[in-house]
Amino acid sequence: MQLPAQDSILPLIQLSITPVILVSGLGALVISMTARMGRIVDRTRHLAGAACQASDAERAHIEHQLRIMFRRAKLMRLAMTLVVGSMFVSGLLIMLIFLSALSGFDFAAGILGVFLVSVVLMLGGLGAFVADLWVSLAALDSDVRRALGPDAATIRLF
Repeated sequence: MQLPAQDSILPLIQLSITPVILVSGLGALVISMTARMGRIVDRTRHLAGAACQASDAERAHIEHQLRIMFRRAKLMRLAMTLVVGSMFVSGLLIMLIFLSALSGFDFAAGILGVFLVSVVLMLGGLGAFVADLWVSLAALDSDVRRALGPDAATIRLF
C-alpha cells in the first residue's frame, strides 16, 4: 500500500479537524460534569450521614433530598456516558476519514452516519446535563421553602 502524497494529505488533515475540535470541546465538558458529579456524591454522603442522626421531622426532608440527589447522580451518569460515547464515536470518525483516504474507498455515507451519531450522543448528553440543572434547582427550591416556612408562599422561585 502506497501512502498518499503530501499535497493530498493536507485536505485529509483538514477533514479531521472538525471531529478533533469536537473531542476537545467534549473533553472540557466532561471535566465540568465530573466536578458536578463529585459535588453530588459529596452532598449525598453528607445527607446520608445526617439522616442517621436526624429527628423524625428532619428525616423526612433529608430522605426527600437524598432521593433528589440519587436522581441527579443518575442523570449525570447518563450525561457523562452519552458525552464520552460521543467522544468515542468522534475518534472512530477520525479513523474512518483516514481509512477512507488511505484505502481509496468512498466511505462518505459511513462518515456522515458516524458524525450524526456523534452529534446525537452529544445532544443527548447535553439534554441530560440540563435536566440535572433543573432537578438541582428543584432541590434548592425545597430547601429554601423549608427555611422560609410560611413566608415561602409569597415568593416565586421559578
